[in-house]
Amino acid sequence: MIKLITLAHPRMAQAFIDYMASRHIEIQMQPEEGGQVSLWLIDEQHQIETDSELQHFLRYPQDSKYQAASWQVANTQPTPFTYQAPSLLSLVKAKAGPITLLVMMVCIGIFVLQQLGLARQVFAALHFPAFAGQQWQLWRWFSHALLHFSVMHIAFNLLWWWQLGGDIEKRLGSLKLTQITLIAAALSGAGQYWVEGANFGGLSGVVYALVGYLWLLGWRAPQLGLEMPKPLIGFMLIWLVLGFVQPFMAIANTAHLVGLVSGMLLGLHDASRSSKAFH
Repeated sequence: MIKLITLAHPRMAQAFIDYMASRHIEIQMQPEEGGQVSLWLIDEQHQIETDSELQHFLRYPQDSKYQAASWQVANTQPTPFTYQAPSLLSLVKAKAGPITLLVMMVCIGIFVLQQLGLARQVFAALHFPAFAGQQWQLWRWFSHALLHFSVMHIAFNLLWWWQLGGDIEKRLGSLKLTQITLIAAALSGAGQYWVEGANFGGLSGVVYALVGYLWLLGWRAPQLGLEMPKPLIGFMLIWLVLGFVQPFMAIANTAHLVGLVSGMLLGLHDASRSSKAFH
């Protein structure tokens, strides 16, 4: 399912649903706060056609073809208004691509194994290379990002990963998200190990790389349609600073900082390439 738009008038929204139904394209209407409704496209393969028709509908909502479709559909559907809530899984999948979802599932699976009494074994297999010879066990440069040590830890990281990584993957593709993730995991892990050793884990270094990437890309290449809202940038930067000054929680601050810088550099590089291609 893909969310198309939020409208203030349900009857207006139903007219568009009826018209698209006459073209054999199913759209569902869901209630939103403040009496508004949202329209959801069921089958993604019709997105281009639906977006084009939606733009025409918003300009000419009184077009006779929409009224005619409402009369036609009303004769075959006893209840034109439907409010079937989308499932949580549908909402998650609508936002994320295959790499985003794969990383989320792997992190959750590893976390479950840790809670089942295998925490020590899992950490020993996946932590950043710390002993002689482990630097050649190449998975360790990245697998440390899949480790999480509390419900809050994994929930915080996966929420941001889904939000930011999903945006990047949907717009720029799975390969680009994979590239950013691998580079950020390796660099943030190396920085954290150099400062405090290998007793760390989590996706937050990569998350901060996504923040930095979207920040620079949105600023330098807005034509790509990706951005990081300024309030969220401010929140993440404040959280970064607090991590360095608070004495109570064990936070991989260096991984956050190195991740942010690496993401900014990648964003600057891709923005420069995009600007040259655009011109």
